[in-house]
Amino acid sequence: MVRAVRGAIQVDGDDRESILAGTTELVTEVMARNKLTTDDVISVIFTATPDLTAEFPALAARKLGFHDVPLLCASEIDVPGALPRVVRLMAHVATDRPRQEIQHVYLRGAVALRVDIAQ
Repeated sequence: MVRAVRGAIQVDGDDRESILAGTTELVTEVMARNKLTTDDVISVIFTATPDLTAEFPALAARKLGFHDVPLLCASEIDVPGALPRVVRLMAHVATDRPRQEIQHVYLRGAVALRVDIAQ
């Protein structure tokens, strides 16, 4: 089956190191909580809020071994009052896990985005 896994993290600032560190933390946690390997990942879409432009979040996934996984980066829509400095992902994965067992991951300040499923 194909399932989608969502996640988000608020990073410290608009600099290369903060974006890569935060995205690495997010991707690592999504993979661990869902017991996934890169072979299970079909594709990943990353978005960043408009205030994050110093680096592509997908680079962090490449550095984690996502060499042959299609990755895409896009800008999140600029909604007034939205939480700043947020990297989001939606990963499409091949898994036998039922939908209710998928662990969506919201870290740091991004927990506020989904208090209904906050870890």
